[in-house]
Order: sequence, then structure tokens, then C-alpha cells
Amino acid sequence: MKKSIGILGGMGPMATADLFQKITALTAAERDRDHIRVYIDSNASIPDRTAAILEGGEDPVPAMTESLRKLELCGAGCVIMPCNTAHYFLPRLVERTELPFVNMIGAAAAACRVRFPGKTVGILATMGTLAAGLYQNALTAQGVPFLAPDEVEQDALMEVIYQGVKAGAPPSRYREAFLSVTEGMTGRGAECFLLACTELPLAARDLGLDLPAVDPTEELAKAAIRFCGYQVKGE
Repeated sequence: MKKSIGILGGMGPMATADLFQKITALTAAERDRDHIRVYIDSNASIPDRTAAILEGGEDPVPAMTESLRKLELCGAGCVIMPCNTAHYFLPRLVERTELPFVNMIGAAAAACRVRFPGKTVGILATMGTLAAGLYQNALTAQGVPFLAPDEVEQDALMEVIYQGVKAGAPPSRYREAFLSVTEGMTGRGAECFLLACTELPLAARDLGLDLPAVDPTEELAKAAIRFCGYQVKGE
């Protein structure tokens, strides 16, 4: 039996729109009715996940749970979250619903192993995602070598994410910051990249960068399509 998708979104809104677009583009369909039914709750008021992890900021789980309830009422058959850092809170969310989650972290780490075997992956992520060890643990489990940003590179990444994409700034504002990270990490041994914040695939696209990279949003879309009993285009 085919399932529908519930997107627990708003973290941030552009990343939520990007995930929905990728689900639609990647679903093998010959007509409108061949596509997956998708419910989206894009609540941009969910408290910042990195601030909650690193600074004792407001707990986002109550607001995320409210979104879960709305998706349950809609009839979603599974839940996906277009926010890497939010997966730090996944164990608590799983306890609050019977809906199955499709895990972005696991899907992206597995894609790194398959697409770039033996290569050292540079993890581009928020401070919260890195501090939580989400991708370090997932890549280790897949046997994938990785490299994390240094302090200067991490500050530049946060600028790209928060003062760049989330702020709606033009790509020219954050081009130098983004390139300083990728070039610096390449110099230290990164052979490919994991765009492990949902704003970073948008930044790379808008900058016209052709990086050897895994896009976790795209991998999540593919995993959700398969989970719901549909076919990924080209597979």
C-alpha cells in the first residue's frame, strides 16, 4: 500500500520548499495523479535548533510536536524533516508519535559511501549539527573517512547559512565565505563534500558551484519516495 508524506518543515522555509520540489522532480510519474500526496506544515516559528543545542536556547521539541499532531490529523503515512540539525531531537520526537520517520542523516551518509567510495568527505554543517556528532557518527558507521571544518571555516559557514541564505541575501554576499571553506578544506584533504545543512545545497546552486558533493535534501527525497512505495526517476 502506498503511503503519503508529511513534511515537518519551516526549518527553514526555503529548505522546506526545496525538499518538496525535489520530491516532485525525483518521483517517476507520467501524469499528475502518479505523484505522492504530500502534507506540509512549514512552521518557521520553531525555535532555532543550533541555539538550543549549544546555548541552552528555547527547546524546539514542543513546537515540533505541534507540527507532528497536525501531520497526524492530515493522515500522513510518514514524516520527514528538511533540517539536519533537527535530527538531534529525533529520539524525543519518535516517542511522541506512531508515525515512522525517514532519517535524512542515515540516507546521506549511505550516499557518501556509495557515490564516493574511499574518499574523505568534508562535512559542511551548522555548529549544532557538528557538536551533536550526527554526521560523524553516521559516516563512521558507514566506514566513510571525514573532515570537519576548523574554527575559522565554521564561522564562515554560519555566515553563509544565517546571514546568507536564511536572510535572503544575494549569492554575491556569501560567495567569498563559501569558497573560503571549500578551498580551505580541500587543501586539508577533503575530496568531496556533504552539504549537511539544508541551506547549503541552495547556496551551492545559486553560486553555480559544481562541487563533488552529496545533498542530504535530495537523498531524503529519494528515501521518502522509496519508503512510500513509489519509484525514484531513473532507478
